[in-house]
Amino acid sequence: MKNFTISLYAFHLRHTLTDAPGEVATDANLLWENLVKLGEVSLLFLGLKELRSKLICYQNGEYNPKGEHGRRTEWLTDSGILDLGSLATTEGFKINANLQPFLLNDTYAADLTLSPESANISIDVPQLQHFNPNSLLPSFIQASLGQTLWIYGEVDPSERCDTLAEKFATALVAGTNLNPVEINQDKLFGSLLFEYQADNTNEPDNPAKRCHIIIVINNNQSTTIRLAEKAYDWLRNLLCYYHKILFIAHEARQRYQEARAIYSYLEKNIQEFNKLLSQPQTQLSDFKEILTEIPQKSFDYTRCLQDLQTHHTAIHTNITNYGVCLDKITAIGAGNSPKFWQDFLNNDCKKFQEQIQTDINYLSPAQDLFDRLVNTIRAIVETQQAQSDRSLERTIQVLGIGFGGGAIISGVIVQNIDKINQPLSPISLHNPPHPFYASLLLSILATLGFIGLGFLITRRR
Repeated sequence: MKNFTISLYAFHLRHTLTDAPGEVATDANLLWENLVKLGEVSLLFLGLKELRSKLICYQNGEYNPKGEHGRRTEWLTDSGILDLGSLATTEGFKINANLQPFLLNDTYAADLTLSPESANISIDVPQLQHFNPNSLLPSFIQASLGQTLWIYGEVDPSERCDTLAEKFATALVAGTNLNPVEINQDKLFGSLLFEYQADNTNEPDNPAKRCHIIIVINNNQSTTIRLAEKAYDWLRNLLCYYHKILFIAHEARQRYQEARAIYSYLEKNIQEFNKLLSQPQTQLSDFKEILTEIPQKSFDYTRCLQDLQTHHTAIHTNITNYGVCLDKITAIGAGNSPKFWQDFLNNDCKKFQEQIQTDINYLSPAQDLFDRLVNTIRAIVETQQAQSDRSLERTIQVLGIGFGGGAIISGVIVQNIDKINQPLSPISLHNPPHPFYASLLLSILATLGFIGLGFLITRRR
């Protein structure tokens, strides 16, 4: 390939809806830090190593997003495109690099482009390794929304472009466990476009771990570069919305699975609750044990449902924006654009949106059921607790009346015992009963009598 370029388009969330105004996500600067690390470890461009000093979101080498406030442009630099310098290769040519950093609403976007110093230098699969493509893979960049590796090159009309594209896609992930698969083929601005996807074997459903590859091969001297430059903002944004849509759809499925797990847990507790109701020996502690965890689980379920509703709104917004970008690209291409981009909008996006809405419809009725369960158990616990408290209160009242009355009688009797000058003798059938024993018996009988009286009084109440 001649006029060769390889570009990394990476997209990373700066902040989310849960972050307060003016705050950012805990790993908001991860994309920039990993690009700096890239400049220190594998792509030793001086400008990449000193990237922090070029970005407005850094001050004195420290991440400080306050510098972004009030800007009327998407650029994160004051000088536009950053020239990162050049590196010499063992084959005698140099590789130039530039970086375009942006803030697209809530997302950091980076376009890192590498190209030979001359457009006439031919780059084949062996020369690709001079660009260290392995360092541009998701495992190193770690962009939270995902990334796309975009290759452009020009070849002779006789070149087998599909075979060449497959070789380049394979070479990009050489030495890794990624296996690129061609998923689409079409044309963009007169050039052939090949789309590949290499899923992470550990997390095949996670789009952020996936290597998304687009290879554009110009084999007929089309004005692809000129039109691509004209449509640059729309192409960049289209990729951003594409990755956002996949990210939101994945997050929504994760939250749905979490909600299903909570649903299963609460359903088991409903069955346990019904079993307790049918048992006459059920204790107050049994209901309290269920009540200790259900409110938190019910709250978690509500949060999952709320997140799904937020995802539905977010994916609708990004689908709309994706459609706008695609319309602009199609207009620049004189009515032509890759058909699979339109198919993604018409089919995949519709499916994602409908799936989230179906999940919401499925989970919503259970929310009221769980709230009622919590309220019902609380009512039972409060009722039984109140009955227990009243029973205890009545017992205390009865004993209070009994012991109080008995104490009064005992006091009267004790006052007269000292007037009896008779030694206290042990209890025996041969000895006449001492008056003390009579007074003690009377006190006990009086106490029991007042306890009975108290029981009658409290019962009437």
